[in-house]
Amino acid sequence: MRAVMTVTGKDIIGILAEVSGKCSELNVNITEVTQSVLQDLFCMIMLVDTGKCSVPLSEFSDIMSRLGQDRGLDIHVMHEAVFDSMYHV
Repeated sequence: MRAVMTVTGKDIIGILAEVSGKCSELNVNITEVTQSVLQDLFCMIMLVDTGKCSVPLSEFSDIMSRLGQDRGLDIHVMHEAVFDSMYHV
């Protein structure tokens, strides 16, 4: 199952390392990633495969959200189908 993860906030050292480390810890594979830094604003979108995740998607989303809160970031995870339906006209 694929999901879309967004990470936004003030640019700080180690964002990509922490997010990818937590994904690895939970057995989530990052299949695509794009990121930009606009002045001091960090923006990243990841496509992840949660098929072998060690926790349910809702729990993975909560874990990533808490990681973001701890670092002053907004991290959101949503199932790819939800993301697609939001942007399909």
